[in-house]
Amino acid sequence: MGRRHTVRDTRRGQEFQAFVAGAAGRLLHTATLLTGESRDDNPRARRLLTLSLAHTYACWDRLRGEDPYGVARQELATRFARSVWHRYGGPGALGRSRPHPDSPLARLTPRERLVLVLRLYEGVAEEQTAALLGLPRERIEAICSRATETLLRRPRETAPRVPGAKAVAR
Repeated sequence: MGRRHTVRDTRRGQEFQAFVAGAAGRLLHTATLLTGESRDDNPRARRLLTLSLAHTYACWDRLRGEDPYGVARQELATRFARSVWHRYGGPGALGRSRPHPDSPLARLTPRERLVLVLRLYEGVAEEQTAALLGLPRERIEAICSRATETLLRRPRETAPRVPGAKAVAR
């Protein structure tokens, strides 16, 4: 019986390594978009990816035909949402995380980044995104539309600071 377990564990490890070799790059990019970090400096995204892959490996034998990429992506999204919730405290928390200023998604709230990345980058259907986040489909549609509009709209530039000028109190 020991040999059978060893063979099974070896096969499981090889299958998982093949999965990681093919999926880790895209999942890391997804995590980096979610966290809003720089592509070259993304410790939170790497931690999200590591924890998501660890979860996927832990349930590898129970997947039973389920797409391992979908499982890892769902875990990544859930962990991101949970980390923002806990870090910034409570129901309104998905709006307070600060991404890296060079991130292409820096102007979006964490919830908008999550919905936009799932919908547009990952191609997850509105219904699946809604179920994953526990929101109505219409709400997902509205968040995605607002996020897309925000990205397409040119950011307001601040007026140049005039040397010696005093700030006006409002």
